Amino acid sequence: MHRLSDLRDRLRGLGAKPGHERRVLRLWSQALPQDSGPRALDDFLPRPLREALPQLQADLDGLARIVSQHPGDDGSIRLLVALADGQTCESVLLPRGGLCVSSQVGCAVGCRFCMTGKDGLVRQIGSAEIVAQVALARRLRPVRKVVFMGMGEPAHNLDNVMEAIELLGTAGNIGHKSLVFSTVGDERVFQRLPQGPVKPALALSLHTVRADLRAELLPRAPRIAPADLVDAGDAYARATGYPLQVQWTLLDGVNDTEEELAGIEHLLRGRYAVLNMIPYNTVPDLPYRRPAWEKAAAIARRLHRAGVLTKLRQSAGQDVDGGCGQLRARGRQALPVRVVAASAP
Repeated sequence: MHRLSDLRDRLRGLGAKPGHERRVLRLWSQALPQDSGPRALDDFLPRPLREALPQLQADLDGLARIVSQHPGDDGSIRLLVALADGQTCESVLLPRGGLCVSSQVGCAVGCRFCMTGKDGLVRQIGSAEIVAQVALARRLRPVRKVVFMGMGEPAHNLDNVMEAIELLGTAGNIGHKSLVFSTVGDERVFQRLPQGPVKPALALSLHTVRADLRAELLPRAPRIAPADLVDAGDAYARATGYPLQVQWTLLDGVNDTEEELAGIEHLLRGRYAVLNMIPYNTVPDLPYRRPAWEKAAAIARRLHRAGVLTKLRQSAGQDVDGGCGQLRARGRQALPVRVVAASAP
């Protein structure tokens, strides 16, 4: 039952009509009890579904559970989440009602500065498991925005991610512009996102304006020129009315050079976009370093004065060494996970 399509099939097998299905999915995705609402279960749900609800709820709860919580000084909480098969991924509760979710266990892109991709792709995370991360987080505090910027490359799990986005943007009560699809750049994304009933905002993990450096930093990302990626992202942003979010992990001495800054000014000035510049969260055993905050702030001021809307952001969890993939890596060494698999649907 890792996919929402499997869950829907199970509900229909229990006699659920579209209205019954919507109610179950709405309450689950919003972390509300299945007996919530003004309509009594006896008056609304068919008996087979009503009788199956306790087991169904147990199976939904088994899709994801919290192994450990790591609060940060900035109000974020990094969560190490166990899936039903014992694999783990990470979610991050962000300040002001945000949640960062994972779409894969591991990642195939292999970004040189990221811990997640060191072991490659382990498996895809199903659409129901993605929504389960949201439901789990909503038990801790309200979630009004969901960003697909956790472990994995959403473009490599497109069917599951788009299925989860459709549910979250309807029954899950998340505004479409508050669903953010992050990608290193993939032609399939630009083809698929405009077609769905829920069109999320787009974030592009760019990190450099140099094609040669991008190939070095993101070795298995599609070989699309940075300018072409920004062109495609800008077109989608203008079509949806949601600004393109350009993600830039600031690596000291690597992508903070004069050449890069001049390239950013040339590439992003006049775009319907915002540059999110995030100083690197230093990872042991990797050669990259976090620049001084004063240096990062000076870069952001320069770009802003040059006409590039720039936001300098902290990476949630820096103070707990919780950069993406680090909790899972530490957990594999020190936090054994024992999970009883959920019952088959």
